[in-house]
This record gives sequence, structure tokens and C-alpha cells, in this order.
Amino acid sequence: MAGHGHAHPHAHAHEAPNVAKGVEGVASIIAVASGKGGVGKSTVAVNLALGLSALGLKVGLLDADIYGPSVPRLLSIKEKPRSDGKTLRPIERFGLKTMSIGFLVNEDTPMIWRGPMVMSALTQMLGDVAWAPLDVLVVDMPPGTGDAQLTLAQRVPLKGAIIVSTPQDLALIDARKGLAMFKTTAVPVLGIVENMSTFVCPHCGKESHIFGHGGARETAAQLGTDFLGEIPLVPSIRETSDAGTPIVVKEPASAEARAFLALAERVRDKLSDTGDVKPAPKIVVE
Repeated sequence: MAGHGHAHPHAHAHEAPNVAKGVEGVASIIAVASGKGGVGKSTVAVNLALGLSALGLKVGLLDADIYGPSVPRLLSIKEKPRSDGKTLRPIERFGLKTMSIGFLVNEDTPMIWRGPMVMSALTQMLGDVAWAPLDVLVVDMPPGTGDAQLTLAQRVPLKGAIIVSTPQDLALIDARKGLAMFKTTAVPVLGIVENMSTFVCPHCGKESHIFGHGGARETAAQLGTDFLGEIPLVPSIRETSDAGTPIVVKEPASAEARAFLALAERVRDKLSDTGDVKPAPKIVVE
């Protein structure tokens, strides 16, 4: 990719014209974001995308975290995408079309890029990838509310954003900042997800609230946005993620996979309400 082209050393990403261009053949683009790192945002983004796909939608997943891409590991993708010289072909895994800077560089290679170079790479991963046709493109946003996040929110015609937080007060403070950023850029917030909500002991089944509980639901109510659900803190989510076979694919009947599927249904319904995604057909038995 030519992300390191001829960027002026003193240029700033936010100086670029604020033009939100759509991606041809993609009906709806949604962002999965967090005010800070370490809340499991990428795991939620991947399982949400797989959940939407399980509902019958054509789904893509863009890993927009240039400095710390997670999708190659979460989906166990080691090959490089093919190109015809003009367009990159997304790598397909478990029915998802995916793209990440991590497909193009070695996992141990640090990305020492300035803001304009990052935005150039992201622009190419949106516009120069053969995404179409897609009902939904899920963008796994970089953590935080810095220049790259703000510019991405301004440049990409997002139909909505999902904020991921843990129940901790510290994480919720940053979740509020993320929510405020999207409101500032006029991006609708679809709601808040509480990840690592309840720890379920794999041996005795007892529930423990290691990071507290219900904080995201409370925050959503205070800020007038929807609460989209709770994702439990269970070893199987981490284990399947580390193995590159996310829980929604590996154990679709499990309680934790059903939590992600319920999240996907809520997101699908919200997009259906805006007319961007057609509701799934209902089977009627007479």
C-alpha cells in the first residue's frame, strides 16, 4: 500500500477536506469504538460481524487500528491479500470479507507512521478494496479519541457507532468521551455494550462481578443512548479468540455466543429501522 507516499511532514490529518464519501456497493458502515484500549473492542467487533453474517447479511470487517491490528490474530489470517494492481481483494474467513494493515506487514513490525500516513492507508483500505456487495461493513476503530479517530468519524459516512466498555468507572469515563466524540461529528450512536460484564466460573458456574456490573447500562441511561447488551467474561471467549476461531463460529450454541448474536440482532434491527438493511424474512408455518 502507498500509505507512506509523499505526506508533508508538517501536515495534519484534520486539515484534509471533510468529505464523507460512501463505499461503492456497501449499504451501511458502522463503527465499533472504545474510549480506551483493553476493553475487548476487537473481540466484540469480530463476533458482532460474525453474528450479523449468521443472520443472513453480507458482512465485511475493516480493521482500522493501524498501530495495533487485531483481526489477523482473531481470525488466524496469515496470507496476504491479492491485488490486480488497482484493487485489493479482501480475505474471506467464516463468510466475512476482511481487510487489515496486519495482512500486509509482519506481526512484529511496529507501524511508525504519522497521522496523514495513517489516514492515507485507511482511505485506501476503504476505497481501494473490492468490498461490494455488502449489507454492512463493520469498522473496528482504533481505541481512544485522537486525531485518527476523529478524522475517520468525519470522513467515513458512518450509519452509526457502537461504544464498547467494561463496567469499571475508569473505562466508563473514557466511554463517555467516545460517545461525545461521535455526537460532535454528528455520527448517530447505536448504543453501548458492556463487555467483561460478569465472570462465570468454568468449574462451579458461580457468577462474580470482577469489574463491577451494570455501569454501562447506567451510563447509557444517563446519556440518553441505548444499552445494547452484556458480554460475559468467560475463558472460552479468550481461548477461541486466541485460536483464531471466534466463539460465534466455534460454539454458536453457547450462552456467550448467544450474547453476541443478541447484540447482532439489535444492531440489525436498528439498521433496518433506518432502511439501510432489509429485515430478515420471517418463516411462517401454516
